[in-house]
This record gives sequence, C-alpha cells and structure tokens, in this order.
Amino acid sequence: MKRRIGILTSGGDCPGLNACIRGVARASYSMFDTEIVGIQDGYAGLIAGDFKEMKQSDFSGILTLGGTILGTRRTPFRNMRVIEEDNVDKVKAMKSNYKKMKLDCLVCLGGNGTHKTANLLSEEGLHVIGLPKTIDNDIWGTDVTFGFHTAVDIATEVIDRIHTTAASHGRCMVIEIMGNKAGWLTLYSGIAGGADIILLPEIPYDLEKVCDAIRRRAEMGKTFSIVAVAEGAMTVEEAQMKKKERMAYRAETGFSSIAMRLAKELEAKVGVEARAVIPGHVQRGGTPSAYDRMLSTVFGVHAAKLIAGEEYGQAVGMAGNTVTHHPLSEVAGKTKFVPNDAQAIRAARAMGISLGD
Repeated sequence: MKRRIGILTSGGDCPGLNACIRGVARASYSMFDTEIVGIQDGYAGLIAGDFKEMKQSDFSGILTLGGTILGTRRTPFRNMRVIEEDNVDKVKAMKSNYKKMKLDCLVCLGGNGTHKTANLLSEEGLHVIGLPKTIDNDIWGTDVTFGFHTAVDIATEVIDRIHTTAASHGRCMVIEIMGNKAGWLTLYSGIAGGADIILLPEIPYDLEKVCDAIRRRAEMGKTFSIVAVAEGAMTVEEAQMKKKERMAYRAETGFSSIAMRLAKELEAKVGVEARAVIPGHVQRGGTPSAYDRMLSTVFGVHAAKLIAGEEYGQAVGMAGNTVTHHPLSEVAGKTKFVPNDAQAIRAARAMGISLGD
C-alpha cells in the first residue's frame, strides 16, 4: 500500500531539521512504497497550499546541513482559529489542502506551538505525527529535543571565548543565552562554560544576591566574573508582575535586552567594569553536532515506523535513552521547565555557582 506523506518544519529553525527530514524520508522509502510532499514555510504553506513533490535525490547531502530545506515560518497557534483581514479560515484551509495534496499523513517538525497546531489538526481528523525540534529543550514528553545539543556546544564556546577577554581585562561579562520560558540551554552551557552566575527564567533572581556573588569573587582575588543569563530571566519583583506589566516596566528601563540592563546595574551597584554579550541567532545556526544528527535521524526513523503501523496522532520523543512516542493530546500545550531540584541545579549549587536566589 502506497502512503503519501507531507512534511513541514514550523517555528524557529535549528540544527538537525534536515537530518530529521532525511531520516523520515529514507526510512519511509526503505520500509514501504511512498511519495513525499514537501510543504513550504511550515503551516503557512499548508494554509496557502504551497508544496512540491519531492524526489529521493532531494534528501541526499542534507545530513550536515543546518536550517531547513523546506523553509519555516512562525504561525502562532493562538491565531489558528482567528479569521484575520485576509478572511482565511486557517483550519479549514489546512484540512482542505491536506485533501488536495492527497496526503495519508502529515509529519510536523517543530516546538511547542507546532505541536499544539499538530494536535489541533489531529483532533480535526487528520493523520499527524509530531517531531520535537527546539534548542530550548522544553517540549514535554521527551528527555531531549534535537537542536539542543548543538546549541549547548555553540553557547558553551561563546562562554569559553568570553572567558579570555574577561580575564585579560578584569571585567564582568554578562552573556545572554536564548531561552525565553525555559532555562535548559543557559543552565547546561553555563555549567559547561564555567560561568560563575547562572540566571534562569524558572528561578527569579535577587539583584543584590547577584551583586554579592561578584563581590565575594573579588574578595577571593578573582578579577573577573562570568554571568550566563537566559533571555527570559527575571527579578523577584518582575516575577510578581503580569506579563503586560513586566513588558511595560522593561520598556521604561530603556534596555532592549536583559544582559544590557544587568550589565549596567552591576556596574552601578558593584563598581565593576561590565559588558553585555548577545550571541543571538548564532546559537541556532550552522551544522548539527554528531549527537543531534544521530538523534534527529532516529526520531525520523521512528516517525516512519509509526506511519508504517498507521499509529497517528503521536509525538515522538526520547525517554530513558529509548526513542518512544506519546499522544499529541498529552504533549501539546505543556512546557518542560527546569525543576528546582534538577540534578544540574543541584550540581551548580554544590560547586558554589550563584543562581541569584
């Protein structure tokens, strides 16, 4: 029986997307008679009916390639059932184009928002499988997402390189790591890079305690400090605010990033020479690590096996070093935050790393 599979990548790009696409395709070609349709620019392409018929040769030479050969775009889940100025019923359009493409299954590679829309389409009766992509590592139901390992490597290298400048000039360097809601990337790269202070969204920080940590280092004869701060980190006071209030408060400070604001605050309160470093999208780019190539591939192969068995409505993940799957309905809408008792948190505290609390 021939199966016609649609594949899309949605949300932010990350290393490993092409390796995962390749894993789905090569395993499908190997296990059963298949045709693969590449949907352009994520759910936007599914809504617009923008797709292309793929050939086996399209999946050659992409294992080490960063980004996504299918293109990607952010199409917020909160707007999926909203009729906007273009008068397009997005859900109706996606269902209609799924049928026009004559798909037997839709494979969606993406993060939390992607999985929520995948579950919506599954509930609407489409055959859908989700694959967990994000450098934030915050998807529920999987121990690790593809893209995370590579981003940890990149962020760690940034911290490593900043160390030499910090030591040479006797500065406090505040490095802003990606992660708006979850701090996995900042925590892992902070520990791996030897950061002295690590600030996460899950643990609101007290500015005075951050200042004290820098003062203690100075008293010990340490001439520099490294602060790894997640872009979504917030003070204890900010954590008590509603999101709109917090955004308004931050706008009043005049700083576009947490690292820039924190660097100025530390200069004023501690008297150190502080600099903000924002590697930004560098953390999401480039070729995937060997681990992410392997992880992406085995995730893609597992998706193909689910298709072979007609097990739809599932999200692929890793649990206890074993690739598995969970119903999309159990994964969608859940964020995997760093727990306060996480082993890495305990390790950081045991080494004297300040978490600002």
